[in-house]
Amino acid sequence: MALRMACRSALRVAGSDLAVNHVRTFRKSAPACWRAPALGPMPNEDIDTEDLDSLVKYRSYTRYLKRAGEEEKNTSVWWKTYRKYVEGRDLVHGAGDFVDIGLPCHRAARTAEVRERRQVVKAVKKNAELEKATRLGTFKIALDRVQDGWEKHSAAFHISRLAHHYGVFRDLFPKAHFLPQVLLGISYGQDRRNSVYYGNRLTPTEASLAPDVSFEAEEGSLWTLLLTCPDEHLLDNEAEYVHWLVGNIPGGQVQLGQELCDYMAPFPARGTGFHRYVFVLFKQEGLMDFQQDARPSPCHSLEGRTFKTVEFYRKYQDSMTPAGLGLFQCQWDESVTNTFHNTLNMKEPVFEFVRPPVYHPPQVKFPHRQPLRYLDRYRDGKEHTYGIY
Repeated sequence: MALRMACRSALRVAGSDLAVNHVRTFRKSAPACWRAPALGPMPNEDIDTEDLDSLVKYRSYTRYLKRAGEEEKNTSVWWKTYRKYVEGRDLVHGAGDFVDIGLPCHRAARTAEVRERRQVVKAVKKNAELEKATRLGTFKIALDRVQDGWEKHSAAFHISRLAHHYGVFRDLFPKAHFLPQVLLGISYGQDRRNSVYYGNRLTPTEASLAPDVSFEAEEGSLWTLLLTCPDEHLLDNEAEYVHWLVGNIPGGQVQLGQELCDYMAPFPARGTGFHRYVFVLFKQEGLMDFQQDARPSPCHSLEGRTFKTVEFYRKYQDSMTPAGLGLFQCQWDESVTNTFHNTLNMKEPVFEFVRPPVYHPPQVKFPHRQPLRYLDRYRDGKEHTYGIY
């Protein structure tokens, strides 16, 4: 009995020492695995985080980002950003610089904007009534003035960024873009409750009738308005369906223009998710002949509505320039079924996602280091399974 107790105590001491040794070995080997050397220099590795005064030369993050982008173009690195990885896989559009095909931009100097802003801030700080209203929580911001300031200074740049985000330029104008300097006011319905902004969602029922489109235009100018969907074509991924096309619009009066293709409500197929519907406004140099692009009215043929914006622009690029942009998104509802059956006179296509079967490796008779529920994977299989259930 005494010998048995002595053996147990010896094993406990030896086991504790063995566990300590294993822990020490793990603590030494784990950092070695974490600190594996990189394949090359990491981004921003040359910046000394301890000496932050050395970053004063950039003065702002925008200036630093601009300079870093210029240096990145001139130097080759082993790592890729997500954008480069995606552009490298896009064989149709590819990577590269975008060509500006829009109207020339005459933006005021940045120094003048900053000087004007400082004067406004000084005037506001000297106003005692505004200070009192702010302190009491009764100060009201004039949203109309905010909207006017945004449209005057930043709207075109923000809309262009949104178009890049939604892939509008990539799908409609490959390797090209423009600055939408003419703002479009688009609304559906008589009460104009369903307005089109820059990516908001509308239902096909709400967009069943032609919208009211307004924009500021010089007297005597001519315009072309296009509504197209790059996601809707059922046979060709690179083609579109034109939903509305009006040319030779005098001034901003769309109803007086030449309707080349009558309006058709959105019809995103069931099971295909959200589709993008894009309004593009072109400014014409003069009166143009669009007889080659005119469709019979009404046009209830999908083949007749097949369209490519880039080919349409290339045909008339010497006489028109893109100037405005609008965008909304749609997905299937009950009115789409009615459009396919009664308007297009065809069966409604329905898309369903077919999930592939779950893959299991071939079963082994003696599974090593497998979970306890290993056999559950093969209970419903046709092949013989090992074990008694």
